[in-house]
Amino acid sequence: MSKGSNVTLAALSENVGSVIVSLGWGSPTGEGDADVSVLMLDANGKVRDDSDFYFYNNPVAADGSVQLLGKTPTEDGDEDRISFDLTAVPSDVDRMIVAASRYGGARFGELEGVRLSLADGTGEDLLRFAVDSADSVSAVIFGELYRRGEEWKFRAVGQGYDSGLAGLATDFGVDIDDDAAAMEEQDNASADAHELRHGGTPAVTPAVDNPGPPKGPAAVPPPRRPDGDAERGKPATRPRTAKKKVTLPKAAKKTLAENESWREARLFPVSVLKSDRDREMRATSVLLSAMAQVPEFGRRLTAPFGASAGRMETFTEVTLPHGDSPRRPDGVIRIERAGKLWTALVETKTNGNALKAEQVQAYMDIAARRGYEAVITVSNDVALEGSPLVDVKIDGRRKHKVALRHLSWAEVAHQAKTLIRHEGVGNAAHAWLLQELLHYLQHENSGCHGFQNMGPAWVPVRNGIDDETLCQGDPRALEVVESWERLIRQVCLGLGGELGQKVLPVQRAKRGADPGARRRNLADQLCLEGRLQAELRIEGTPGVLAISADLRTGKLRTSIEIPAPDQGYPLSWAKRLIRRLADAPADLHVETVVDGGTGGPRGTLERLRPEPADMLPKDNGIRITGFRLSLFKGMGNRRGNAESSFIRSVDDAVHRFYTTVVVHLDRRTARRPSPEEAAMPC
Repeated sequence: MSKGSNVTLAALSENVGSVIVSLGWGSPTGEGDADVSVLMLDANGKVRDDSDFYFYNNPVAADGSVQLLGKTPTEDGDEDRISFDLTAVPSDVDRMIVAASRYGGARFGELEGVRLSLADGTGEDLLRFAVDSADSVSAVIFGELYRRGEEWKFRAVGQGYDSGLAGLATDFGVDIDDDAAAMEEQDNASADAHELRHGGTPAVTPAVDNPGPPKGPAAVPPPRRPDGDAERGKPATRPRTAKKKVTLPKAAKKTLAENESWREARLFPVSVLKSDRDREMRATSVLLSAMAQVPEFGRRLTAPFGASAGRMETFTEVTLPHGDSPRRPDGVIRIERAGKLWTALVETKTNGNALKAEQVQAYMDIAARRGYEAVITVSNDVALEGSPLVDVKIDGRRKHKVALRHLSWAEVAHQAKTLIRHEGVGNAAHAWLLQELLHYLQHENSGCHGFQNMGPAWVPVRNGIDDETLCQGDPRALEVVESWERLIRQVCLGLGGELGQKVLPVQRAKRGADPGARRRNLADQLCLEGRLQAELRIEGTPGVLAISADLRTGKLRTSIEIPAPDQGYPLSWAKRLIRRLADAPADLHVETVVDGGTGGPRGTLERLRPEPADMLPKDNGIRITGFRLSLFKGMGNRRGNAESSFIRSVDDAVHRFYTTVVVHLDRRTARRPSPEEAAMPC
């Protein structure tokens, strides 16, 4: 987009009920940074009160309409992401300003590639806007989301402020009270700080030329709602803008235990769990209580199911009438927004137990009669597109429709890990609560371990491949392909939670293609070739990570193909690649990919390190298109949760390949995929 242009979001995508706005920039020194902020404005172009200003110490709106997701490192700087739930924006908000500011006298002209991008609810980029005229300013309005009738539009603004965030805030009705001297003395810092107030009451203090966090801790009391105003209130005390983002410490604190036999007291104990029923009841209560107490976490899990943003309450062991025998779902979730309730019944399974169709059907019928919106199942299994875990009958005569949704325990753990390890949550108590939840889910006695069994068809299919008796069309091959797809989805969740980045499975099929037909084709391919294959797209990496499980040889291959640079000489490319892989495993296989798809020179990294020229074809006329890097590993045989199992071997192989190979690659070598190569989630 160009400066001043605008576009209707609905014209770009069908999934614009929620959008992600990303602000990015690079720094030649690697040290430049800026802070993002959002202001909600009414029809008069002014903030309604101080709670309409969102920044790093006030990152989440109570109604879920705005959420600052934090920074993601890029190869030359940072990218800040902001989530907007446009369905939850109050009706008296006319537009939302997206801005960023620098501190300590820094200017945007010292940064490179200042830009904005907007993605829809599925993560697909819809638009980009480069800010080119921000050289001497310390604050910039990147763009604004605004209403036109029932639709939302976006305008590329690119307006700078020489006076920084203070000048920007003044334009939108925030009265600035300059108290720089007192703040400088209190924080022992060299740059000015400012306090904001609005309407004659103490207000939020933005990071206006703020040099950074103070030397000591700073309390940030929540806004207090005055009497007679139950919906909105102004802060009664002055929140400080020393950056407050609670994440887990990377290094464990030294324990005070006398010896290793002492075990730390946990909020959610697992030692008393003796039966599957105990595990299910405990897991349900632990999950639902954490969802209700940590708004960011609860919203993450319910928003994809169509839940509104609002006050959440959760319940367990609720009795509901159903004919002659009342039913007791494992849990109930209720969310209130603007006087309306969104309700979901919850059915959980642990320890690999399968969901019971009769049980889920009864809950669907109860939900339909009572006007509830959804039934959510939670289990170790992973749902597949177009292949529900439980088949239920929908009474077409009922006007009220109930959605059947599924969560895997792996997805629950992924969301908790992402929040506490990468994006941060609102306060230390919430971070601790999520850590206790994660510890419980990962404990071997909880039964919440995710997908762990390739199914009864796994051994017969492997035997059929070994003795060449497996025929195309065998339904057992299709079962194995479906289990493989579930495993890959779980691997993506695990790796994504560790990295704090998007990791998505790739399927090279046309958008909208029948997933069942695609799986049948893969099952036929398995019968012919004896291999299971998958690809993962990891955000920020220069290529697609490929996984191949050869059931004939018992070998797992993880690989990535990186494109050749656009400029330079082949020998320079080879030397540069070997230098980047200095800490990679010596048994890494390096293959030169040449034009025409035929194989080029190949060898182990150990052999190629002294002689990078051996990577080049003997014929100088052959064009090099890229390099393929591969690691090989033997795969386990058993189906359970033993360390040598097939599932464990795949997970270990992917993590080892990423942490020992992919992290060393230069991300600037990545090129944008063609439409035919574009990765789509399975």
